[in-house]
Amino acid sequence: MYNEHILGKSLWMLPLENLFRSWLHHRNEMEEKETKSGMLTAKRQELMPGVHLTTIRTRKFKTNTLSFNLLLPLNKETASFNAILPKVLRRGTARYPNMELLSAALDTLYGASATVTIRKRGEAQCIGFRGACIEDQYAPSGENLLEEFTMLMGDLLLRPATRNGRFYSEYVEGERNNLLRQIDAIKNDKRSYAFSQLSRSMCQNEAFGVDTLGDKETASSITGKKLFAYYNEILAKAPMEIFYCGSAPEEQVAAAISKEIQGLPRAKEQMITETSLVREAPKDAPRTTMEEMDISQGRIVIGCRTGTAVWEEEYPALLLFNAALGGTVTSKLFANVREKLSLCYEVGSMLEKQKGLLFISAGIAPENYEAAMREILTQLEDACQGNFTEQEFSSARQMLVSSLMGASDAQSRLEDFYVGQLTAGLTTGPEELAHQVAKVTKTQVKEVASRIQVDTIYFLKGKGEGHDSQTL
Repeated sequence: MYNEHILGKSLWMLPLENLFRSWLHHRNEMEEKETKSGMLTAKRQELMPGVHLTTIRTRKFKTNTLSFNLLLPLNKETASFNAILPKVLRRGTARYPNMELLSAALDTLYGASATVTIRKRGEAQCIGFRGACIEDQYAPSGENLLEEFTMLMGDLLLRPATRNGRFYSEYVEGERNNLLRQIDAIKNDKRSYAFSQLSRSMCQNEAFGVDTLGDKETASSITGKKLFAYYNEILAKAPMEIFYCGSAPEEQVAAAISKEIQGLPRAKEQMITETSLVREAPKDAPRTTMEEMDISQGRIVIGCRTGTAVWEEEYPALLLFNAALGGTVTSKLFANVREKLSLCYEVGSMLEKQKGLLFISAGIAPENYEAAMREILTQLEDACQGNFTEQEFSSARQMLVSSLMGASDAQSRLEDFYVGQLTAGLTTGPEELAHQVAKVTKTQVKEVASRIQVDTIYFLKGKGEGHDSQTL
């Protein structure tokens, strides 16, 4: 409650209308100060069993972002079903049974958007929709757009276009053919394909080894009847994470969403999405896999077990280690393998934070294979011993903190960050994580780095290059 010294000594003498204006002005000032400070706070609440809403209230943007996410266990039997389902749902709803009518409905909301999301986070497959709509205060005629936009997003996930009690057969057939083409086209993106092959080989006995799109055999078997039955099953059993970022009060957002999901069935037993953490590489590591393809440039991907996951206290130190190793343009890999020795045209590292995996990727000329491998492993070993120069360490910290703080400047980045956090059971925001990284010491980085082990090496090479696994 606001007291007298905030609103003025004559507070209780003000007419009600003036009192409200004074309170509103003060509230806006406080929100603007909070926004300028860059500290956006997320609030999470349960709307019904297994359904949670996370809201970030801010006046920083002229649009709001809303996403509905079903969290599903990643496995071979259902990955293709999960990959096709939101695309079929996006083809039409009960109110707007085709894409033309759906697009027209979005246009009436001044160009609102609604896109399909299919994300792999640890060993969970997150599917659903992310949309954006202009804030009510910027609507030309002062319309209340939030409720209408929330209804449309609810339509996409919960009220699909159906015929005779199932999805339109032409929608399922069309998206099934699209999915099969997508699976075939994976090889066209050599970087993504190499990562996929490395994950499949390294995690062959773990759910993480399953590709987000699934496989052709399962995709080919999908029918409208099977897909609709699966859809009804996961609506009742899958945990749902809803995310909102905008200026509306969380009570208003919660009320609008609760109205849309009030008919959502909830089974007594909910699906569980857990990610297994394998802390050590096998005794026969590093294992090497090579594959030939008709390409002119080679691609190396190295997978490491870090033994540290995002929910553990040491994670900020691991995050900083990755930045100093290969996550920035001042990193060891970039400065030495690419810039100093010119052994590759691209090199870097990245983390899979829930699985505790570290990936190193490099694009190389075929003749540089042995030299590039030796230098990459040398730099990795040097980094794991904590041998960072002061410039490497401070530059990595500065760029990492800046990147995390910058996540608050884009709603799509905020949404993607929080979806990843929520699948891991966390609500820590990027700013809080940035503050944790800023306090990490070299000793802490050295300690977390000492546990890193090379697990699997994958090399995608051109045909007839003459390399084999024995060279490693």
